[in-house]
Amino acid sequence: MKAMISTLSLALSLVVATPALAQAAPTAADADAFIASVEKDLFDYTVEASQVNWVNSTYLTEDTDAMASRINAVGTEKSVKYALEAAKYKDVAGLSADTKRKLDILRTGIVLPAPTTPGAATELNTIATDLQSQYGKGRGTLNGKEISGSDIEAEMGNLSNTPTQFAEMWTSWHDKVGAPMKDDYAKMVGIANAGAKELGFADTGAMWRSGYDMPPEEFAKVTEQIWNDMKPLYMALHTYVRSKLNEKYGDAVQPKTGPIRADLLGNMWAQEWGNIYPLVAPAGTGDLGYDIGDLLTAKGKGPLDMVKAGENFYSSLGMAPLPETFWKRSQFLKPADREVVCHASAWDVDNKDDIRIKMCIKVNADDFITIHHELGHNYYQRAYNKQPFLYLNGANDGFHEAIGDFVALSITPQYLVDIGLLDKAKVPSADKDIGLLLRQAMDKVAFLPFGLLVDRWRWGVFDGSIQPADYNKKWTELRTQYQGIVPPGERPANAFDAGAKFHIPGNTPYTRYFLARVLQFQFYRAACKQAGWKGPLHRCSFYGNKEVGAKLNAMLEMGASKPWPDALQAFTGSREMSGKAMADYFAPLKKWLDAQNKGKPQGW
Repeated sequence: MKAMISTLSLALSLVVATPALAQAAPTAADADAFIASVEKDLFDYTVEASQVNWVNSTYLTEDTDAMASRINAVGTEKSVKYALEAAKYKDVAGLSADTKRKLDILRTGIVLPAPTTPGAATELNTIATDLQSQYGKGRGTLNGKEISGSDIEAEMGNLSNTPTQFAEMWTSWHDKVGAPMKDDYAKMVGIANAGAKELGFADTGAMWRSGYDMPPEEFAKVTEQIWNDMKPLYMALHTYVRSKLNEKYGDAVQPKTGPIRADLLGNMWAQEWGNIYPLVAPAGTGDLGYDIGDLLTAKGKGPLDMVKAGENFYSSLGMAPLPETFWKRSQFLKPADREVVCHASAWDVDNKDDIRIKMCIKVNADDFITIHHELGHNYYQRAYNKQPFLYLNGANDGFHEAIGDFVALSITPQYLVDIGLLDKAKVPSADKDIGLLLRQAMDKVAFLPFGLLVDRWRWGVFDGSIQPADYNKKWTELRTQYQGIVPPGERPANAFDAGAKFHIPGNTPYTRYFLARVLQFQFYRAACKQAGWKGPLHRCSFYGNKEVGAKLNAMLEMGASKPWPDALQAFTGSREMSGKAMADYFAPLKKWLDAQNKGKPQGW
């Protein structure tokens, strides 16, 4: 899971004899030697760390928690040691561009930096491991009975449940999973901030924003500008969906004006709304005539068949099949006999070709798409595996998330025909295009504000502008400000609703997912142009196009060896992240939504 392994905190190890400790001023040659030593040490360390963390994620016990905490503490110490050493070389005259880039990666590539205070790395990783474990073991309730995390996610999208049941699930999950984490989370923030300051950053959030080949403050402005460009589309979608929920549930449950109740949107975090598409589908044209989950079931397809279908897509682009170890070592199903982390993830265990996914697959449309997404990580990991260790990553973290997402955009009706899931006679006609676009927007567009606010909240937590006493208040305020949603009821003073989202206790930076939503459409439009597609953009599938595959693989092979604008340009011809391709994709829908919303109040 190189995209996530890089978030494991990397490395102090055997003391490296680095010229930085000598009396003479360090030279460019000294910096080169330092980088070579570090890359060898981290390569070896991350293999062991990946193996231990894999066992911990797939066998959640107190013992594996302790093992993961120990190995990750070593990684944190390594990462801090090497980051501090790298800072000593950053201004040395005569550095090659390659060495300078690697020094910058070492300095900014830590997610949770521990200070050099004795015991700090161990304490930090004990807390971080425990928070992830708490999440993995989390339970909510439905009708008063306990229900697991993966099952509760499915039930939140089950439209046969009532608003009362949705409220019960939402509230119980946030109370039982989030609230107990709050004190430990606050303590972890303090330790990580002390580590970030030792590295020369104002706080951990500023350090996170420094890894995008631009100043941190510029990066924050770029992401806010992209959001502002896309906000009119989101506002139109919000207005339309709110009116449909009001029609379904009435004023007492969902008023005609104001925010939307968070538990009514088909997802525990209201981050994607696709599960409630049947409630908002346009009359006469909204029924697409098929559901991928139903198609899979009708064909007798199981979880492994779904993974094979994902592999087949990448193979159709000319990429080599997945290694046999992938099929032997991945976790595809939730075991009946033990606790595991079901949250889907992709892993690169040996920095070569021991690539895996970890999921608890259910036969439904969401998991079919997720598989294509996770495999995108794996094919990216394998493409850049010949790069030096410090370049074993995406051009930026948004790239890693965008690859599988843009491939999943090609899961069009024609693609489903091509792989034998959908009868050609049942391909939706052109008059269904608004339905197709609305179904996509319910996930892709609805996600944008959530993708932005998670780290906006964390940046405030890290810089101290959001204090522990206000954690939940500010989380709710940001959810309302950006998403226009509110909890189903009053939240208690000790609530910690942010902790009920995996990426908060999992300490996974989240802006990458926002960037991925934008980048995937840039990648997709470029691929469709390369494939010579002439029809509506949203109908394009580049399945089977080896020219696209070759150009894509050339970008993937670059890994993190060049600034992300170089990688973006290599595939799309552009050096700027922009929402224009996404706006183009959804332009017909925006026009339709504006007509539907005429005379209705927008905003909240």
